[in-house]
Amino acid sequence: MSRIPADYAPTIAPTEFIAPPAAGADERIDVGVLFVGGGPAGLAGAIRLAQLLESAPDVKERLGEVPIAVVEKGKYPGAHLVSGAVINPVALRKLFPDVPDARLPFRGPVTGEAVYLLTETGAIRVPTPPTMKNHGNHSASLSEVARWMAERAEAMGVMLLNETTATTLLMQDGAVHGIRSGDKGLDRDGSPMSNHEPGAEIHARATVLSEGVIGHLAQSLIAHQGLHGENPQSYSLGVKEVWEVPKPLDRVIHTVGWPLRSGRRWREFGGTFIYPMGPHQVSLGIVVGLDYADNSLSPHDLLQQLKLHPLVAGIIKGGTRHERGGGWGAKTIPEGGWYALPRRLAVPGGGSLFTGDCAGFVNVPAIKGIHYAMWSGMLAAETIFEALRAGKDPRAPGVLDGYDAAVRASFIGRDLRRVRNMRQAMNAGLVAGGAMAGLMTLTAGAFPGGRFRSEASADTSVEPGGRTYPRADGRVTFDKLSSVYASGNRTRDTQPNHLRIRTDVPEDVANAWIAMCPAAVYEWATDDAGRKVLRVNPPNCVQCGAISAKGGRFTPPEGGSGPEYTVT
Repeated sequence: MSRIPADYAPTIAPTEFIAPPAAGADERIDVGVLFVGGGPAGLAGAIRLAQLLESAPDVKERLGEVPIAVVEKGKYPGAHLVSGAVINPVALRKLFPDVPDARLPFRGPVTGEAVYLLTETGAIRVPTPPTMKNHGNHSASLSEVARWMAERAEAMGVMLLNETTATTLLMQDGAVHGIRSGDKGLDRDGSPMSNHEPGAEIHARATVLSEGVIGHLAQSLIAHQGLHGENPQSYSLGVKEVWEVPKPLDRVIHTVGWPLRSGRRWREFGGTFIYPMGPHQVSLGIVVGLDYADNSLSPHDLLQQLKLHPLVAGIIKGGTRHERGGGWGAKTIPEGGWYALPRRLAVPGGGSLFTGDCAGFVNVPAIKGIHYAMWSGMLAAETIFEALRAGKDPRAPGVLDGYDAAVRASFIGRDLRRVRNMRQAMNAGLVAGGAMAGLMTLTAGAFPGGRFRSEASADTSVEPGGRTYPRADGRVTFDKLSSVYASGNRTRDTQPNHLRIRTDVPEDVANAWIAMCPAAVYEWATDDAGRKVLRVNPPNCVQCGAISAKGGRFTPPEGGSGPEYTVT
């Protein structure tokens, strides 16, 4: 029997989440330009468009009472955002040229950095690879950055629709016309309760998909339009904690090696980070490629193990994990790179653009994606504005095609093309892959040339690896459920299940999902007949998206549910 998670993917028709507009003029919400997702791409795009419209009041007037709107599924912008994060400030500087770096939403500039190769008990300092140098960058909380940007967007007249999920993409004659938002107040069976609020159609001249990694509508649209890149997209899972510490950390730290294994058999790729967050906080986390083969690998528990290493233990000694609202968080990251980008970044039929993580704009060797997301949102805004100023309908075929060329000609395209095969090279193992990555760095990706083929994360067969982890002590190491609490998760227990997975899968595949999930959503249980069955606990979900990368499908739950991150 196959042990490849992709072989047990749920059946989802490409049109299940795509439908024609149906609401009449008096039943729908009309906006000028809609950004789906209140993360760095969507907020940067909304702010940039608001700036451009201020210089063209006639264009702004033609967009109606609500020229720009942002729908955000979280309780507030930033509620579902997790990142390291060390940010290149180029995009924020362009958006806010009169704001000095000291007043931008950063925790502080990078003043030093170090890279270590870890063994189980030791740490060998190695030269910082050119791709990982962070001089001029700033440490930050991405959740804080989003809240800061949202405040400025609202001050510029952008309408923020928080606690609003985008469940269906509205398309007609190949063009995107907006979205339908999800219902609220449904019980476990999907029946309306007394507080039921039906979703609404939101129509727009242009719809910018800025949903973040494994975006629900972006994935549906890519499948529907056949826009997959030359390589399938692959993903990693990051798990992070924020600690209150008595002693400030004076440098950015990255590590490779332990607790991951370097051999080819288990296909374990990733690393860890420890970042200063001002004088009294540090963020630390681990990122693991989801194409691993060991079904006992748990990124959350690897992070707990990491904290017992002498290098890390010395940094957090005497400290405590920040609790409630961001002491812990998890998020999936796109890793496929240049060859996994959608074939077209502007929808061929018109009306929509892919931005940020839902397009795959992440530079894995540099560990950077936030400034690419912001810049892509800004390029989307500029493309839409030019079309509107010229009197064109963004929903017409070809009108927004300039966005694709603009992204590929920008530093986003240049940077991703330079490292186009580096992540794929690491499938050869840490030593051989590192050597190839070094050659690619020296030659700007020219050697070895060609395209390194890759497979989707769910295409790797899984098998028992026999990992064991330290028992949670509630002081330094924590279990999954207490960590879900620390995320601020407030999901209603009686919501419908938003996770599409098959439960009739081999034990090896089920065990992979149970170990992988950082929020203990999946577990073994016994049914009434005494049979062992896979049970799903949807309220635990922190919406990290990992299940969509490893054989299942995440769909948006009720708006406003999920974690309430504040410092991640």
